[in-house]
This record gives sequence, C-alpha cells and structure tokens, in this order.
Amino acid sequence: MATETPPPATPGTPRPAAEEFTEVQQSADFRELRRAHRSFAFPLTVAFIAWYLLYVLLSNYAGGFMATKVAGNVNVALVLGLAQFLTTFLIAWWYARHAATELDPRAAAIKSRMEGTE
Repeated sequence: MATETPPPATPGTPRPAAEEFTEVQQSADFRELRRAHRSFAFPLTVAFIAWYLLYVLLSNYAGGFMATKVAGNVNVALVLGLAQFLTTFLIAWWYARHAATELDPRAAAIKSRMEGTE
C-alpha cells in the first residue's frame, strides 16, 4: 500500500524537509523560544504543585487549623480550597498573556522562516 504525502500546511507552500526541521530545532531562535517557555512554565508548575500539596497536607494533618472559622460558617479550609480555583484561573490567564506576548511572535517568526514567507 502506497503512503501519501500529507498536504502542505498552506496551499501552494512546499513542505519543509526533515533536515530543515532539524536545523530549526538546533537554531538559536528555537532554543530561545524553548527557554522562554520553560522559564515560565516550569517554575509556575512547581509552585502550583507545592501550593496544592500544602493544601492537601494541611487538610490531612492540621484539621484544627483548617476548621478555624473565618466568618460565619466559612472556615480556613473553604477559603484555601476556593483559592486553589482562583490560582488555577490566574495562572491560565497569566500563561495566555505570556504566550501571546513572548512565545507566539517568536514561534510565528520561526514558522515564517520555515515556510519562506518572511
């Protein structure tokens, strides 16, 4: 059975060869794009996991503290649990903003060079 070559990403644009992908992967621009992504995503991921684990550990081992009333029937556990949702949304918003300003322009420049549309 013969395999077909997938169509180019943009009609009329030739598909880059494997060697071109390797060259781009080893280029300074691509390394900088990866660095910009990793320097943002990895620390935030570690911080969020640590924050989540702190919440879980407090829930398991500091029941008295977590049961402390803040206002009415609202206790520390509820406040910290809701803060988990808030930080999730804030991190997603922050990453989207970072990607739009830092990552997307660099990725678009690399893509246009690969497609020869600079």
